Amino acid sequence: MSDLPVVPAADVPADAVLLDVREDEEWEAGHAEGALHIPMGEIPQRLSELPEGELHVVCRAGGRSMRVAQWLQQNGYDVVNVDGGMGAWADAGRPLVTDSGAEPYVK
Repeated sequence: MSDLPVVPAADVPADAVLLDVREDEEWEAGHAEGALHIPMGEIPQRLSELPEGELHVVCRAGGRSMRVAQWLQQNGYDVVNVDGGMGAWADAGRPLVTDSGAEPYVK
């Protein structure tokens, strides 16, 4: 296995495919617009939902996304871990949305 690429949340390209592996209640509190949501524990069963190409994997702080990214990399996926997770995303002023229209926040 090669070293896993890591990028600060502030430097994730605007056109990146963001895979959010947080739990449902975390996602519902606030997420990046256009992100793909598959909770960490569901990744192995939902691989068919992953698009081809590079995936930027994110969680709340970076730990779960690192584990998922390593696992995906071992299974042949092109992945980048988002360092600092959604907390760093919000701290960097990157936009958050909710599906409900409520004020988004990182849970």
